Amino acid sequence: MKTLLATALCLGLTACASPGVEQYKAETPVLDLRTYLNGTVDGWGMFQGRSGEVKKRFHVVIDARWEGDTGVLDERFQWSDGSTSRRVWTLTRQPDGSYRGRADDVIGEATGELAGNALRWRYVLALPVDGRTYHVDFDDWMFLMDGQVMMNRSYMSKWGFRLGEVTLTFVRRPGP
Repeated sequence: MKTLLATALCLGLTACASPGVEQYKAETPVLDLRTYLNGTVDGWGMFQGRSGEVKKRFHVVIDARWEGDTGVLDERFQWSDGSTSRRVWTLTRQPDGSYRGRADDVIGEATGELAGNALRWRYVLALPVDGRTYHVDFDDWMFLMDGQVMMNRSYMSKWGFRLGEVTLTFVRRPGP
């Protein structure tokens, strides 16, 4: 029994451990959220369960605007099952260069760290599933590929156990 408990504890701690964003500080192009997430951005993605099976696909259109260090991201999702959803983020750049964010379905506050071309965005999402709502931890990693394309991989977990992943590619629309 002690061995089983020790193994479970080690697995739980390993699941929580991940590299820090600072390892990407020399990578280019440098990600500036206020520049990249300004205007209209399209995204195409999929949610995969623990086994890797694609459960849902989606397209999201983000209308983003900034006033100084505060940005509003209005995200409108169209899911492969025909359903739609919307999330409106309010982001605030902090004096140290990090970001804080709020949205109606986010529990508490999201935190974002940037270095080089990378953003690590962490938050707890109130996720509705089959008539119930679960509080799920999200660990988002976004990487700017060039001035138009950003790739995103999100890891979803509960109590340190991985539930699934979201893979997403963003493409900025040309400005006016």
